[in-house]
Amino acid sequence: MLRKFCYILIICLVASCGASKKKAVQNTPRKITVAAKPDVPKRERVPVKRTIPIKHSKVDDVIDSALKFSGVRYKFGGTTKKGMDCSGLLYVAFGENDIKLPRTSYHMAEEGKNIRVGDVEKGDLLFFKTSKRSKRINHVGMVVSVKNDEIKFVHASSSRGVIVSSLREGYWNSAFIKATRIL
Repeated sequence: MLRKFCYILIICLVASCGASKKKAVQNTPRKITVAAKPDVPKRERVPVKRTIPIKHSKVDDVIDSALKFSGVRYKFGGTTKKGMDCSGLLYVAFGENDIKLPRTSYHMAEEGKNIRVGDVEKGDLLFFKTSKRSKRINHVGMVVSVKNDEIKFVHASSSRGVIVSSLREGYWNSAFIKATRIL
């Protein structure tokens, strides 16, 4: 008895899902009126301001190149949209803008000018040591914004792929080693 009731209930639900409500048809014609705007004399017309396109700096171009890989999965040694590692991401982003960098994060850390973390700007590189067993730098990211003393950087995380993270996050803050300026 209970099974029959369940079957009937399911049939009623399925049948009601396919039904559609019909809209009421309006029989009276709609009347639309628009008041005309008086002509504005030439001397009162406001000239249209043409905006000048903003030129991107080299730093913005490199950041844009890196951010276009957002969401790409992590792959050790990867340099394509099929998969990337942290140094591969920056190697490609800088390379697309005719700036040569070494392929590994450890060797990238030897390039550029060392800067204090309080002085970082967009485009600077941040270096990390993420493994307690490792005695050298093994991760790199690039600063994409600095606002209210919060530093955000793009990198390829082994667990989440290419993402933007904050240096305020405990993990990245404790793994931070140094910052360098390439551009």
